[in-house]
Order: sequence, then C-alpha cells, then structure tokens
Amino acid sequence: MYEPTVARLTYRALLGRRRAAVLFILPALLLVIAVAVRVLTGADDQVAADVLGGFALATMIPLIGVIAGTGAIGPEIDDGSIVYLLSKPVKRSTIIFTKLIVAIAVTMAFSAIPTFIAGMILNGNGGQIAIAYTVAALVASIAYSAIFLLLGTVTRHAVVFGLVYALVWETLFGSLVPGARTLSVQQWALSLAERIGANGTITSDVALPTAAVLLAAVTAAATWYAGQKLRTLTLAGEE
Repeated sequence: MYEPTVARLTYRALLGRRRAAVLFILPALLLVIAVAVRVLTGADDQVAADVLGGFALATMIPLIGVIAGTGAIGPEIDDGSIVYLLSKPVKRSTIIFTKLIVAIAVTMAFSAIPTFIAGMILNGNGGQIAIAYTVAALVASIAYSAIFLLLGTVTRHAVVFGLVYALVWETLFGSLVPGARTLSVQQWALSLAERIGANGTITSDVALPTAAVLLAAVTAAATWYAGQKLRTLTLAGEE
C-alpha cells in the first residue's frame, strides 16, 4: 500500500522552494504571536488556549492541510504528468494511500511541532494546553489531508475550494454557527484536546466518541473515494 518512489516524488513536489516557503510562513507567524502574547500577558492558561485554538487549530492547520493535501496530487493532474505515474504498474489505491501518508506527514510536521513550541512559549504546558493542542493538531492533520487530497483529485480548482472550506466553513461557520460545529474537523479535534487539557480551559461542542467516529469515517471515505476517482481518471485517459 506504500510506494517509496511515489512518496519521494510527492515529497519533492510539496517541499520545493516556493511551496516550502509558503508552508513556513504560518508556523513562523504562530511563534511570533506566541512570543508577543507571552511578553505582553505572561503565562496564562486561558490565553494560551485562546491563541492555540483561535489561530493554530482554526486557521493555520486547515491552511497547511490545503497546501499539502491538494499539492500532493493536484498539480500532477493539472499539468498531465499524472499520466506518467498511472502508466506504471502501481495500484491506484497505492498511489492515493502513499500520497495521503506524505500529505499527513507534511501537515503534521508544519502544524503539530509549531503548535507544541508555541504552547510551551505561551504557558510552559500549564494545564496540559500545549500537549492537548498538539494532539489535536496531529488528529486534525489526518482528516484535513484526506479531505484536501480528495479535492485535489476531483477538481482542478482544489485550492480555491480548499480555501473556502478552511476559511469560511471551518474558521467562520465551524466556530460561530452551532449546527455547523458538529460537521467541523476543528471541533472533532477540539473534543480530544478537551479530554486532555485542564477542566474548562478547552471546550468542544462534539462528544469525544462522536468525534472519533466522524474523524475515522471522513478520513476513510475521502481516501476511498479519491482512489475511485483516480481509477476513473485512468479509464478516461485510456479511452
């Protein structure tokens, strides 16, 4: 299910100069914000939770997911180079799974690590805030990577749709509209952070069992459907 050559090519595409520069901007901004907040307010558990929840989990991680998830396959489909990959004796499901693993690894590296460092800067992991949001970042990275990889497979405008999802649905509706929160990856990840963090510091509108089921279901469904679409793309190319 994992093809090293496909993984190497995907890593090279995602970590090229231009894309890597974009990936570094948001984590760097988070660390700058964390340092500024710590200097201005000192160590405060609730402030740390607000910064990590409001910027890292609600904005930074979805955007990094968009870059990594869509970038893992979208450009290859757009420029037609995917045909070369599909001509190799590699199962389509293996291609999708390998690209998903790479997208998850990149998203985790550029989101979870900076989130942990920012949490340590903000309050030294008081109330387990840094650990809680780091775990939430890891979990969210998996779901976001699967969702945005699927978008990269089904549409040539994956980045646009991904940004709309990340900025409008997750950041706006997922944070403000009660009914939409149940269908928000952010809230699913927060439910796990809530269990780890100190009582009352982190809250989620979704119960942990429900969040776990939805995370697993969405990740599996998005991965499966991406594989199906890639198989259809192959058939279309052959015709």
